[in-house]
Amino acid sequence: MSLSDESGYRFRSLGLLAGALLLATLAGCQVRPLYTEGSTGATAASLASIEISDADDRVEQEVRNALIFLTSGGAGEAVNPQYHLALNVAHRTMGVLYDQERDRAGAGRIVVKADYNLTKTATGETVKSGNRSAVALVDFPDQEFAKIRAIRDGENRAARELSELISADIAAALGR
Repeated sequence: MSLSDESGYRFRSLGLLAGALLLATLAGCQVRPLYTEGSTGATAASLASIEISDADDRVEQEVRNALIFLTSGGAGEAVNPQYHLALNVAHRTMGVLYDQERDRAGAGRIVVKADYNLTKTATGETVKSGNRSAVALVDFPDQEFAKIRAIRDGENRAARELSELISADIAAALGR
């Protein structure tokens, strides 16, 4: 047997060993749908049993309404909640394209941020906590009412996106 035959045999056996290790590692992974019944119970039923704290302003109310719709599947607020979601939302509007000749911003960005804490109602144990943010870009027209409406529409878009992010976080935590 020559030296090149022996080194080729080693590379083939190392390749087979690496492939076997990769397959063994992947065998431990599992992929399952987010909103189906899992080993810990029904995620959809758990999501529908969440009560959400009251809102302090209009943007927080938009986030709250969207979260209620997403968690309950359109059925409304939970009657006998098993979980409580404490929600604190802040928003800010910033001009980004500043026109110095006209002394105003031509476009802006709206940032909506939320801190949330999901706890079990019976025990007070924290299931999931975190913070998320969403950004909506807007154009600022010359008319003042149109600018106000553009800002409100941007806040609504960012609130819906933020509620989807929070809902996905909560669903993943309850699915475990």
